Amino acid sequence: MPIVEPPSFRTLGLVPFQINPHYLDPRPGDTHQGETREERILQYLEESVTPVIAMREGTWMRVHDSRAVLGGLEVGARVFRRGVEPVEIGPGTDVTALLHSDSGPSHTSSTGTH
Repeated sequence: MPIVEPPSFRTLGLVPFQINPHYLDPRPGDTHQGETREERILQYLEESVTPVIAMREGTWMRVHDSRAVLGGLEVGARVFRRGVEPVEIGPGTDVTALLHSDSGPSHTSSTGTH
């Protein structure tokens, strides 16, 4: 999410959602006077219906053979969608549904848990 208006929001188009890497959760009592990542993402969703996967440090996503799965550390990620509370997802969570329009993440990981 840029701080200035770029000439275009065109991307490689590999996935139909925004990836927000190095996501930091808001810290209660923090004296930071600026916007949090969460606030910026929610502002973005006021103007866009494109889902955002906010991936915390140490996580990654593997897209292979039309399947997408979150990998990495237990810190996981958050999926933000317009008009819906963010959803916490952990490693092993199948997010293939986000590869299709108007879909959200599956709440079952490859191990059968979330």
